Amino acid sequence: MGFGSYDESEQREQTSEDEEDVKAVNVHENDHDGQLSFESDLSTNELVSQLDGMKDDDNDD
Repeated sequence: MGFGSYDESEQREQTSEDEEDVKAVNVHENDHDGQLSFESDLSTNELVSQLDGMKDDDNDD
């Protein structure tokens, strides 16, 4: 076999021996029904201005 060649039989139906042992993931296991709050000395306009600055930095890449 040359460089880049492969045996097609190896590409068919690849299964793991552990496939039957895989458990389902519960995406709601760590849900939180509480509230979140924070305090800041900055005004809403100052916070929005900072957010706009971060967005501009991301767009410069």
